[in-house]
Amino acid sequence: MIELYTSPTPNGHKVSCTLEAMGLTYNVHTINLMNGDQHKSNFLKISPNGRIPAIIDKSNKNLHIFESGAIMIYLAEKTGQLISNDSLKKAKVLEWLMFQMGGIGPMMGQANVFFRYFPEKIPAAIDRYQNECRRLFEVLDKHLSKHEWLAGEYSIADIANWCWVRTHKWSGVSIDGLENLDRWKNKMYEKPGMKEGIKVPVKIENLLKDKNKAAEFVKNSSKIVKK
Repeated sequence: MIELYTSPTPNGHKVSCTLEAMGLTYNVHTINLMNGDQHKSNFLKISPNGRIPAIIDKSNKNLHIFESGAIMIYLAEKTGQLISNDSLKKAKVLEWLMFQMGGIGPMMGQANVFFRYFPEKIPAAIDRYQNECRRLFEVLDKHLSKHEWLAGEYSIADIANWCWVRTHKWSGVSIDGLENLDRWKNKMYEKPGMKEGIKVPVKIENLLKDKNKAAEFVKNSSKIVKK
């Protein structure tokens, strides 16, 4: 049994979507970031960096793992799913997973901070991160013009990148003209477990469609950014 500690964010969805795609049984423990649950001692024992997601694999000596990419790799190797045993194919999966971990995630995260959450609007910072997100999207689009999936075969690399790319509007980044990226993004919704995984622990889209609730979400998120 997997114990999942998470929140409704792209990084959280990376793991919940992976668990759903693999058909694994798991329990969800919601970490309320607004209330500071991530800083509490019981969670820090699982995730020393105070960030979600994290898991405990009770079937494997109560193994604790934090960092979404590390969790995805662990689950893929544990189940033999969504990653190849072939060293060359596996290298490509890890390559595009690291592309998300080192590029897509951090840049979109910073775009969110300066475009949505930071109390002072700094145009240069907003432009910097939104433009870099767009550049990274163009890298994906060019690659996907020759490949159906990022690593040749459908893998955890697709899940990781998709969980962030699908939120591009929240980051204020357009994907207009990126037809290959758009095709891939839409196709991902039809893959097993994706629609279910993005509802864990709550369906955030419903909240953000309500202008008042979205405004309250931004207000509360701004408090986290200030800390």
